[in-house]
Amino acid sequence: MNNLSPFHLAIPVKEITTTRSFYRDILGFKEGRSSDHWVDFDFFGHQLVIHIKDDKKNIEVENKVDGKYVPIPHFGVVLEWNLFSEFEKRIRSHVEFIIEPYIRFEGQKGEQKTMFFKDPSGNALEFKTFKNIDQLFEK
Repeated sequence: MNNLSPFHLAIPVKEITTTRSFYRDILGFKEGRSSDHWVDFDFFGHQLVIHIKDDKKNIEVENKVDGKYVPIPHFGVVLEWNLFSEFEKRIRSHVEFIIEPYIRFEGQKGEQKTMFFKDPSGNALEFKTFKNIDQLFEK
């Protein structure tokens, strides 16, 4: 896999204090610059910014995948196989999973682990890992 350029993602949040603590203290992301209305985080080498937006209107949509209801929209990062397990252990007692960690395509091309949960403002996150990262974009 080639070196990736860090992406920048800004998301709306209902309030700053609890959401800031969730990303910093629960998920363990290093905090960068901030103001009263936004906070930057190092999201596995990418820049995630939470912006307070009091009138956030969530359009909650789901798509059925593997018999599970996947929230749309969602975002996250593809982690290294062992890092996924470490991250899962660290957050397990602090988040309520929408979809518990499980393996998709076990023993097949594209074998992966995935998990979904929401931040305190209702933003859905997915973290996943591939047994063979070279299969990330294979059909």
